[in-house]
Amino acid sequence: MTLSYIASGFAVGLLVGLTGVGGGSLMTPMLTLLFGVAPTTAVGTDLAFASITKGVGTFTHRVRGTVNWQIVRRLCVGALPAAVLATLALKSYGALDKEIGQIIRYSIAGSVLLTVIALLFKAKMLAWINAHPSRQLQGNALVYATVVAGALLGTLVTISSIGAGAIGATLLVMLYPKLTSAEVAGTDIAYAVPLTAIAAFGHWWLGSINWALLATLLLGSVPGITIGSWAARAVPEKFLRGLLAMTLTGVAAKLIY
Repeated sequence: MTLSYIASGFAVGLLVGLTGVGGGSLMTPMLTLLFGVAPTTAVGTDLAFASITKGVGTFTHRVRGTVNWQIVRRLCVGALPAAVLATLALKSYGALDKEIGQIIRYSIAGSVLLTVIALLFKAKMLAWINAHPSRQLQGNALVYATVVAGALLGTLVTISSIGAGAIGATLLVMLYPKLTSAEVAGTDIAYAVPLTAIAAFGHWWLGSINWALLATLLLGSVPGITIGSWAARAVPEKFLRGLLAMTLTGVAAKLIY
């Protein structure tokens, strides 16, 4: 079983390295569906996994100067309190109860479908925004919208461990269309570090992190991400994103039915 976890971590890491998304969207459903891990434990373990891997990614983006720290702060203002409140809600309603586990399972499925929408329609949404510059938010309206987006992501990520990647990046593109692709990626990863860390700490408090499982996943994912990042330019991004979208749609359907 340990080798299966390492191989799974490698596969997810490889795909994340190739496409930039799919970590939580694949890891959490995979743990639930393939290995029979309880939804709450899958979410908690994946959040701890994400906080470590995204921390490494943030360091790289910071060195490259591709993190917009002002946007990171705005997102965190909404995301971090939302993560704390979502954790308290899980604690209050019994995060380890079977009924709550089923709700979390459906939340994972919903988050996966949102990720699919973000993957498929990101380019079209960006084209529409660029074609209607008068519709773009400015000033305080943009600040408030960013904080609200952070709160939504904070809640979604804490409950399902999914949303910080593709969904977060898509929201950034919609709110800040002038950011470069590298800045979107760097900013998305940077705000997710404190968010996933707080959410992971909350799940540790709830007792829903499997540390041995986390260690084996990291053993596979680190080389996977490294190889995927090196090979990213050799594989058509459109093909990979289409394949990922099809895979995630199947995962969501399996989670629901």
